[in-house]
Amino acid sequence: MSSPLRGVYAPVLTPFDQDMAPDVDRFIAHCRWVVDSGAGLAVFGTNSEAASLSVDERIGLTDALLAAGIPAARLMPGTGACALTDAVTLTRHAVASGAPGVLMLPPFFFKNVSDDGVFAYYAEIIERVGSDKLGIYLYHIPQFTQVPITLSLIERLLKRYPDTVRGAKDSSGDWNNSKAMIEGYASEGFAVFPASESLLSKSLAIGGAGCISATINMNPGGIRALFDGWNTPQGEALQAEADAVRLIFQAAPMIPAMKRVVAEFAQDPGWSSVRPPLVALDEAAAAVVLAALRGVEFDMPAYPRTSRG
Repeated sequence: MSSPLRGVYAPVLTPFDQDMAPDVDRFIAHCRWVVDSGAGLAVFGTNSEAASLSVDERIGLTDALLAAGIPAARLMPGTGACALTDAVTLTRHAVASGAPGVLMLPPFFFKNVSDDGVFAYYAEIIERVGSDKLGIYLYHIPQFTQVPITLSLIERLLKRYPDTVRGAKDSSGDWNNSKAMIEGYASEGFAVFPASESLLSKSLAIGGAGCISATINMNPGGIRALFDGWNTPQGEALQAEADAVRLIFQAAPMIPAMKRVVAEFAQDPGWSSVRPPLVALDEAAAAVVLAALRGVEFDMPAYPRTSRG
């Protein structure tokens, strides 16, 4: 069994071309920039518009990253799906590709399902994949799924699959829940990643593993510096700088806003595209976001400029 993952991970934005197909070149360039800035790649998370991507598209993009030389060790692909067989296919592919962990949503169409049902979902995937190289990080985002990853469920899964269930991403926004996960299970090697860098210093102080945050797409170097230096004399200033950027994106529709800002720094208007049902950020809203970012001297250093329409 590998050690649980640690660090900061971006749920990587997925660029689309004019036909709304995933744009492989833009995707690779963005991922390379994130990795070079010190962060890992939680490809196919919520902010990747993963629920709008097919199984084949996710597999194809993963293969393209590996072919481009992005290290498999930096990947934590999202492999959860409503259909059990889709989740198994994606998870098998991630393991075969060498990813040291996968981020796995519970099935999210049926609401108010029991812990027994969610346990059976994860157990069936683990048994069908059947690999001692599989590391699952449970994805708790109840405001979207209406299917929480409860503490009792974590306990059951750890008891049955202690070498496979290695951690969780807590996107609930509830610090008390993240704290309970960390204090309850970090000593057992269970890695807990809050979904916002605003909780990074607090979580690391009690044994958290890092964070998996949307705005790592925009500020990977700054958030990595915070991860490395939270307990140094510069830690408070690093946290404040990261928080300032996060608050600006949180005040807008986050996925369209992040894509619009990437378009600005890449000098590539095509980066603004989102798949329906999302809609691109309008110019008035974009102007507000960009002005706020200028106010905190935000930058995306060395971001690749594609200069495409």
